[in-house]
This record gives sequence, C-alpha cells and structure tokens, in this order.
Amino acid sequence: MLGYLLSTVLLMAFGYVYPAYQCYKEMEKNEIKKEQILFWCRYWILVAVLVVVESFSDVIISWLPLYGESKLAFVIYLWHPKTQGANYVYSVMLRPIVMQHEKEIDKRIMEFWYKGKDIAIQFMQTGFYYGQTRIFEIIHYLSTQAAAGAPAPPASADKGKEKESPKAK
Repeated sequence: MLGYLLSTVLLMAFGYVYPAYQCYKEMEKNEIKKEQILFWCRYWILVAVLVVVESFSDVIISWLPLYGESKLAFVIYLWHPKTQGANYVYSVMLRPIVMQHEKEIDKRIMEFWYKGKDIAIQFMQTGFYYGQTRIFEIIHYLSTQAAAGAPAPPASADKGKEKESPKAK
C-alpha cells in the first residue's frame, strides 16, 4: 500500500497534470487530430463523472484496502496510449446511459438553472437590503453620536478681543 498521501499525489500527477499537459500538446500541434481531441474529451468527461461519484461514495468505500492505488490504476488505464480505456469506458458504459436519459438530464439542468437564477436574485436582493439597512444604521449612529457628543463651538477670538478692547481703552 502506498499510503493516502502518496496515492493522492500520484493521482494528481497522473490523473490531472499529465493528461492536462497531453491535451495542451495536442491542441498546440499544427495539425489537430480530431480523434485525439475526442479521446481527451472523453477522458475529461469520465474524470468529471468519477469526481462527482467519488464525492458521494468515497465515505463508504475509501476504507477498502488499495482503494487509492485502484483509483490511480484506473485513471492511468483511461489515458494510457496502449489501453486508451477512456474510449472503451465512454462508448460502452457512459454514452448509452447518457443517451437514454439525455432529455431528462437536459430538463433537470434547465430546471436547476432557473431555480438557481431565482435563488441568486433573491440572495442579491436580500444582501442589498441588508447592506442598505446597515449603512443607514451606521449613518444614523454616527449622526446621533456627533450631535450628542459635539462640544459647544468655542468663542471666536474676535469676540474675545472686542470685550477686552473697551476695558483696555
């Protein structure tokens, strides 16, 4: 067993950094090969699905022996040039499921989008109202403090000289 830290570092290196660099190299070529771009798109789709599924299932299965090493081996299987597992897993497993439920997925995404937009607008309105209220409270507080604690204006120097000058004459 590699240990959690080493498995995580290797997963980041071989599951994200190396594939991202390979995508970069493929995109920067003078002649872009459609099949290679599709391969990397499939890879990143599968990685996204794995990250989402793992966020829920990790608590349940992360205690299994060699779990980190298995994840590492799977992501290497997905991108390795000899296996190109991303093409197989995408075509045989993911694509049929998504195609079967594509309309429902699109409908749910649109519902989520509209609900999210409504919630965002509500939060912004609440935030603006809260901010406006607090600003007015601060202004009110400062004005009452200034009025209550303001010292009387000092007598001007001219008035004092006028009073003294008749006595001095």
